[in-house]
Amino acid sequence: MKREILIIAAAFFLSSLTAITGVYAIEANAKTVTILKEETDITGDGQNEVIWLKGVPYRDKDSYLKKIYIDVAASNGKTYKFPLESGAKASLQLVDLNHDGVKDLFASVLTGGSGGITINYLFSLKDFIHTNLTVPEPLEVESRYVDGYKATINLTATGKTYEFDLNDRIKYYKKLGLYHNGKLNEPTELTVNPYSTLVPNSFKGNEMGLKGIQRITGIVNADTIAYVETYWIYLNGNWKLVNADVQKEAAQK
Repeated sequence: MKREILIIAAAFFLSSLTAITGVYAIEANAKTVTILKEETDITGDGQNEVIWLKGVPYRDKDSYLKKIYIDVAASNGKTYKFPLESGAKASLQLVDLNHDGVKDLFASVLTGGSGGITINYLFSLKDFIHTNLTVPEPLEVESRYVDGYKATINLTATGKTYEFDLNDRIKYYKKLGLYHNGKLNEPTELTVNPYSTLVPNSFKGNEMGLKGIQRITGIVNADTIAYVETYWIYLNGNWKLVNADVQKEAAQK
């Protein structure tokens, strides 16, 4: 009986080992694609580094990337890796955003969901020190529907309030049961999304900063009501809001 148990245990162990080996083989053979390759100085020593933005698709010819990362072959002979989140697309720009005279690594990953949201990163490798400079948090916004087929949006950082006429959507809102005779059936907030885009932008005396756009939607994700535009500058180790505004989405047909 003991011999039979040992045989069964050994068979189970071998089958498990085979399965694990198979997983590692698949992982080892996973196709890595190069999204971007650049050569420039990002350490400040006057010599160029080689920078790759790479991704690993879930399957061959699959546009969604299960792994995304930045590889840097530095002039000191070392290799540095910056892992990013998975997503549908990724981009990398080499630009000095912290104003120290050395280019930084600014990366964006499109999550691939219906909201069109991006995850953004900012790293420095000055003096061969791996530093996460972070990016500005999305702006805090208070927004809601109000009676009369309207919406109000308040930017906490500036104290400004914006009101938008949504009469072009009366039939749509009636069908969804949001309004009855111009009155809200119940208090309803809008949805303030994270950044749909966050990109380097030159402003304020040609200094480089970041421009962000956040989409504000209504009762469903397809009901875009407005966009929040923000401008940020990196000062003394922190992101400072330079300007913020809200623009109305074009009328729906």
